Amino acid sequence: MLNNKPIQRIKKTSMGKIILQYSMIGLGILMYTFAWSVFLIPQQIIGGGVAGIASIIFIGTGIPVGLSNLLINIVLLLIGIKTLGGKFGINTVIGIIIASLAFILWQQIIHIEQYIDATQFEPFMCAIIGAGISGVGIGTTFNYGGNSGGTDIIALIITKYKNISAGTVILYIDIFIIISAFILPGMTITNIVYGYVVMFVFTYVLDLTIEGNKQSYQILVFSNNTDIIADAIGNEVKRGVTIIDAHGWYSKKDQKILMVIARKQDKVEIMRIIKSLDPNAFISIGKTQGVFGQNFDTLRL
Repeated sequence: MLNNKPIQRIKKTSMGKIILQYSMIGLGILMYTFAWSVFLIPQQIIGGGVAGIASIIFIGTGIPVGLSNLLINIVLLLIGIKTLGGKFGINTVIGIIIASLAFILWQQIIHIEQYIDATQFEPFMCAIIGAGISGVGIGTTFNYGGNSGGTDIIALIITKYKNISAGTVILYIDIFIIISAFILPGMTITNIVYGYVVMFVFTYVLDLTIEGNKQSYQILVFSNNTDIIADAIGNEVKRGVTIIDAHGWYSKKDQKILMVIARKQDKVEIMRIIKSLDPNAFISIGKTQGVFGQNFDTLRL
C-alpha cells in the first residue's frame, strides 16, 4: 500500500527540509532571472533592484548583468551579514551566486533570446508578464528564507524591525532606480512608464505570494470526539489546540468546541485528521487577519 505523505512530512527531517528549502530558493531565483532575461532586458524595460541597476549598466556599456549583479551585491551583502546575522549571510550568498550565474546562463551561455524572442510582443505585455513571473520567483525565494540580494537585503532589514511589507520597501527604492534609466541614450518616457508598470505589478505579486504563504486559519470543530481529535492534531501536525466549554442552545446540552489556529499548509492535514476520526463533525473555518505569537508572526511596532 502506498504511503502518500504531504510535503509537511518531508520537512520533519533535517536533510529533507534543507533540500526542499534550497531547491525552492533556486527555483524562485531561476524564475526571477528568466523573466528579466526574456521579457524585460530585450525590450529595454528597466525595473527596480540591483537587477535594474545592472540592466542600466548592461544597456549602456555591454557589461554582463550577471557580473554587475555580483559586484554590486557584495557591498550590500556585507551590510546584510552585519545586521541580520551569519545565517542570513549564508542564504544570501547562495542566492546572489545563483542569481548571478543564472543571468550569465540565460544571456551569455544559452542566449535565451534566440529561443524566446519577446520583442515580437507588445512592450506592455512583456512588462506585465516579466513583472508577474519575477514577483512569484522572489516571493517564493522569500518564503523559503532566501533572497537574490540587492534591495531585497534592505527590505528584509527593515521588515525585521517594522510591520511593513517587503514589497512596499522595495517600491520606494525602485522609484529612484527606474527614473535613473533616463541617463541611457535613446531612453524615452515610454520606457520609464513601462518600468513603473513592472514595479507596481512586481510589488503586488510579491506581496500576494508572501502573504498567501503566511495565511492562517481559525478552525472550530464541534464533535463528540474532541479529545481524540485534539491529541491527533497535536501529535501529527504539531499545532496547539484549545478546548472551549460551551452549551448548545438548540440541543440544550453541554459540549466541547475544539479551536485550532493553523497555517495554510497545515489546514488540509488537519481536515484529513478530523474527517478520519469523526466524519460527522461540524467544522467552521475562517481566515485570520493576522496571528502573532509563538510559531507564528512576531509583533513589531
